[in-house]
Amino acid sequence: MFDTTERHFLPRGLLLLLLLAFVVLWFIGLDYRHLVPSDEGRYAEMAREMFVTHDWITPRYNGYKYFEKPPLQTWANALTYAGFGIGAWQARLYTALTGLAGILVLAYTGTRVFNRSTGFFAALVLASAPYWFLMGHFDTLDMGLSFWMEACLCALLLAQRAQLPGWRARLWMWVCWGSMALAVLSKGLVGIVLPGAVLVLYTLVARDWALWRRLYLGSGLVIFFAICVPWFVLVEQRNPGFLNFFFIVQQFERYLTPAQNRPGPPYYFIPVLLVGFLPWLSMSWQSVRYGWRLQRQNNGFSPVLLLIVWIVFIFIFFSVSHSKLLSYVLPVAPAIALLIGLYLPHVERAQLGRHLVGYAVLLVLGCFGALALLRAGDPRTPNALYRDYLVWVYAALVVGLAGIGLAMLKLRASRTGATGPALVIFAAAWCLLLSIAGNGYEVFAVQRSGAPLAPAIKAALAKLPADAPFYSVRMLDHTIPFYAEHTTIMVETPDELAYGVSVEPQKWIPSVSQWIERWRADPAALALMSPETYQQLAKEGVPMRLVARDPRRVIVEKPAS
Repeated sequence: MFDTTERHFLPRGLLLLLLLAFVVLWFIGLDYRHLVPSDEGRYAEMAREMFVTHDWITPRYNGYKYFEKPPLQTWANALTYAGFGIGAWQARLYTALTGLAGILVLAYTGTRVFNRSTGFFAALVLASAPYWFLMGHFDTLDMGLSFWMEACLCALLLAQRAQLPGWRARLWMWVCWGSMALAVLSKGLVGIVLPGAVLVLYTLVARDWALWRRLYLGSGLVIFFAICVPWFVLVEQRNPGFLNFFFIVQQFERYLTPAQNRPGPPYYFIPVLLVGFLPWLSMSWQSVRYGWRLQRQNNGFSPVLLLIVWIVFIFIFFSVSHSKLLSYVLPVAPAIALLIGLYLPHVERAQLGRHLVGYAVLLVLGCFGALALLRAGDPRTPNALYRDYLVWVYAALVVGLAGIGLAMLKLRASRTGATGPALVIFAAAWCLLLSIAGNGYEVFAVQRSGAPLAPAIKAALAKLPADAPFYSVRMLDHTIPFYAEHTTIMVETPDELAYGVSVEPQKWIPSVSQWIERWRADPAALALMSPETYQQLAKEGVPMRLVARDPRRVIVEKPAS
């Protein structure tokens, strides 16, 4: 049986105040930073094009058909634009909502499956984990995928509780199947392959064969297919060949071959998780040991073993893949947080004291390490930007140190030896640290985004005929189409739009030489290119008038005849 003892739990009124403060902190910075390439600009622009074209079946990016990912987040962002207008915070809203929902779902699950203290501390760990906190504030697909996979995992844990009435178990399993379908609509087959493989492995390790009788496979599969199949059918009808490209090229070849040029060693995700759960590393091993010793439920189901299998399998699955990105193992974060949340109510005062001292030393060392920013920089990202960011880094570190100091004082002043308040203060300090450091990235984002060029581009486009072309020569900029509110015609380099170019070849120009001929013939036109391409074309005598430029991009227009 599980330990259901409530330890060091805070009063309900204080909990509500903490939740309110955290929600404000979570959302307040969504519009502070500009969107950065490539993910943020790409997914914001895809939603903008869906919104303005009213085509909710065929996703497009920069005007080209784009079938690399399913449309759930694009739908959500387009609906957000419909309700609140087009902008950076609107593009990040779905990601932020799923990130916050993931914390709340974990709190509920921990409370119901274990006890209130576990639910609270699991949510505390996830909220203050750099991996979850930072990914919850960038417009990428992985937070939405991670939430729906977490919902699948948590619904399964809730459905398998001992002595749960049959109708409630059925409802929770239906939530599990529905969440799996939405995970598929978020990013593809991983939404069902990963949970399914974890379930099979858990069954083999735990020898819990009775679990399969409680999955409601028949009705669950009906729910799953009813949610995720219609879009795949409709998009294949309108775009023959989509299914082959999506499942074979984008799902299997991406995983099994290095075609996507995103390599990484087998240990790639180890530092990701070490940094991603930095505030709680010193308690991670004890958490696994504590959870492992817990007995199974009366019905033979072991939630802790399922969590461990979930973490280990997903970590290994992406570690052996030929395609790796920092965000790929984000779905393991809720399970890790729940394991740590199980142990935190049992942390002794002396252990927590050592934990706080260690992290105070770590942040002091961080103050010295941050001085390396004084020497960083290159022509694309000048040293001045790093120096500006250093101010934010020091502000974050000072706030973090102050919070840790306050946690130490609270721990020392406790007469009962309660560690809960000190843990809350420690987690709050990390949330503030991450918020300051994350928002400070705006010093880089504003330049990387290309947003400062947008007013000049819009002004130039306004003077041209409505059908005047806007070319993108040898580059795909992931933010200019969104901020300029105008798609571009690809020239010579299709980049990740190769599939769209292959099915609509009339929409692009295969070579720069062909583009030059067309440019000279155009009565009016605009073009985007890199500074290097601009210098080369200028030497060749191509007629161009400079509209705007920054260290990464040059915007030119065709001079009047």
